[in-house]
Amino acid sequence: MVPVAPRIAVAVVTMGNRPAEVDALLTSVAKQDVPPDRIVIVGNGCPLPDFAERPDLPGEVTLVELEENLGCPGGRNVALRRLREFGDVDVVVELDDDGLLVDADVLRRVRDLYDADPRLGVVGFRIADETGETQRRHVPRIGAKDPLRGGPVTAFLGGGHALSMAMLAETGDWPDEFFFAHEETDLAWRAIDAGWTVLYAPELLLQHPKTSPARHAIYYRVNARNRVWLARRRLPLPLVPVHLGVWVLLTLARVRSRGGLRAWFGGFAEGWRESGGERRPMRWRTVWRLTRLGRPPVI
Repeated sequence: MVPVAPRIAVAVVTMGNRPAEVDALLTSVAKQDVPPDRIVIVGNGCPLPDFAERPDLPGEVTLVELEENLGCPGGRNVALRRLREFGDVDVVVELDDDGLLVDADVLRRVRDLYDADPRLGVVGFRIADETGETQRRHVPRIGAKDPLRGGPVTAFLGGGHALSMAMLAETGDWPDEFFFAHEETDLAWRAIDAGWTVLYAPELLLQHPKTSPARHAIYYRVNARNRVWLARRRLPLPLVPVHLGVWVLLTLARVRSRGGLRAWFGGFAEGWRESGGERRPMRWRTVWRLTRLGRPPVI
């Protein structure tokens, strides 16, 4: 039998407030030298222009309009469910609606990486602004200064990445409950616990405007709430107070705004009051694997 290369889909979730950016992103997808087999665009609580009528877009284009904003993970899960209905995709590339694929070979490189490693679960792209600068928080290693050093890691960036559909069938999809913040870490920990590789591939570039996560009004609250949920869902019990204690201290050291601290500790309390989903703690050998990769799951 002749080997079949992995089939690639592209998924984009938008709230409808960046029409020019989405149009530019789709143009960059259309210029890829290996076209995606499918493109799914989700309007997260908004109507969508009729992108399916664009003659330059390759593959099958599917538009999904949601009545309410389900957040980043919720919107992505809608796209994943639609792709499963088609049943003909092996890898999904998820891109922020204000991102841009500068190079024309990104999807080909993604295809080749998955073709070479059947246990490759997640591929994280390098995020850089229009000047080529990568913010330090976008390098998925503790204290990392070199955004061009790739390899196996413990986390990835939500702005640009690829996911194995086979991996998702084993680990489960994005955590809907999170809405925004830490959903990538939850998924990465599940992938590594199940024996899949999370790879940072800096040669895969997504151009993205320089931003701060604190630009979102809900940032401090959901950041703290989801931090608690992440620990409760995924960590062995002895590590839960250690992980959360470290982040309380870091927050006190970093956040200078009283309003920000009030919102953060309000979200922290909310994370204990409310359920963040099913508890499935990682195995201790996964803790050791994360530690060997440079990021023990307490920081």
